[in-house]
Amino acid sequence: MLDLNFVTDNLELVARRIRDRGMEVDFTALDRFNADRKRLQTEISTLRHEHGLASKQIAGLMKAGKKSEAEEARAKLRADSDAIQDREERLSRIEEECRSFIVMIPNLPHESVPVGRDEKDNVEVRRVGEPRKFSFEPRPHWDVGTELGILDLERAARISGSRFAVLDGAGARLERALSQFMLDLHAREHGYREVLPPFLVGADALFGTGQLPKFASDLFKVEGRDLYLVPTAEVPLTNLHRDEVLESAELPKHYAAYTPCFRSEAGSHGKDVRGLIRQHQFDKVELVKITDQESSFDELESLTRNAEEVLKRLGLPYRVVLLSTGDTGFASAKTYDIEVWLPSQNTYREISSCSNCTDFQARRAKIRYRPASGGKPRLCHTLNGSGLAVGRTWLAILENYQNEDGSVTVPEALRPHLDGMERIARS
Repeated sequence: MLDLNFVTDNLELVARRIRDRGMEVDFTALDRFNADRKRLQTEISTLRHEHGLASKQIAGLMKAGKKSEAEEARAKLRADSDAIQDREERLSRIEEECRSFIVMIPNLPHESVPVGRDEKDNVEVRRVGEPRKFSFEPRPHWDVGTELGILDLERAARISGSRFAVLDGAGARLERALSQFMLDLHAREHGYREVLPPFLVGADALFGTGQLPKFASDLFKVEGRDLYLVPTAEVPLTNLHRDEVLESAELPKHYAAYTPCFRSEAGSHGKDVRGLIRQHQFDKVELVKITDQESSFDELESLTRNAEEVLKRLGLPYRVVLLSTGDTGFASAKTYDIEVWLPSQNTYREISSCSNCTDFQARRAKIRYRPASGGKPRLCHTLNGSGLAVGRTWLAILENYQNEDGSVTVPEALRPHLDGMERIARS
């Protein structure tokens, strides 16, 4: 959430940066609400001052024996109290109108983010690894997995409907091994603290990270309860410190967590309908950082490198792109996407998004820290990134390591997590 005073004091700048995102926002109503808010605040302050003076005046009149004048003053005092209450109620309603408006405004893109309309304007930062040259026509992961008997989309559809999958045998073991490999790498070598958070969260937590109220249609809600299935571990991890004031010496905090993720993918029907690219339920290892304001963009670079290391260890070709303003997510000020090579599609596809949300989430979740130099607590900066999406890593392995006989070679880095298994073949 943006700072209300900053927005109203810099309407032209904010409107321009929002237009850079491809959005047009009419700030007329907010400007009017804010003018009314400031006027009522001034009136309430004035009335409270007069109320205080009148109270003292009544005491003096009573001491002087002027009871009738004291009663008149009391009557005015009651009228002033009613006027204060009336204005406070109006102020509360207007502040709620301002809040309802401001929470729907996305974060402002950082100055280093390229201005563009959509993904076509993203900027490639680097490529790592050369795509494999096959001596045969590489097949899509859904064919490879189905023929190996480790992926069953038909039975999943009978159980749960479309966009679900059953992983069987070596497929299930591969998924589990990938989660463990990622967590071990980030916890042991990259310094993240491993957390196992709840998979159900309340509306306040989702508000804190920006999924609510704007993206309610993308969430799965528990009927009759203020609980939602997590769309990403970013939500519970970031909210670990909601309503807290941290000491600067505690920062940065680095967290890693595995969770299943649940998304309704509203509005994406017809897109990636085959295979595992876009599922209602998928596994992910998430990285979250909570930092001070000065170091967050350096921390974004290191977080991105941490996520990349998974692909390097697995020998999967990938590229990193800096998202344009039109493709950057709602809460993010700057995002790098990591895209893995999929030979069946002859293109790179997203496997991680690494974002610096600056103080946007921290303002919503009230996460602050005390500067080492002293002074008032400041809002933290929050960062998040997939390290990685497990299902997409799973399918990338099937596609990049497939063999002509239909088997799949297991990347060397994963073999210790699979009891030395070197190849997945039809049993």
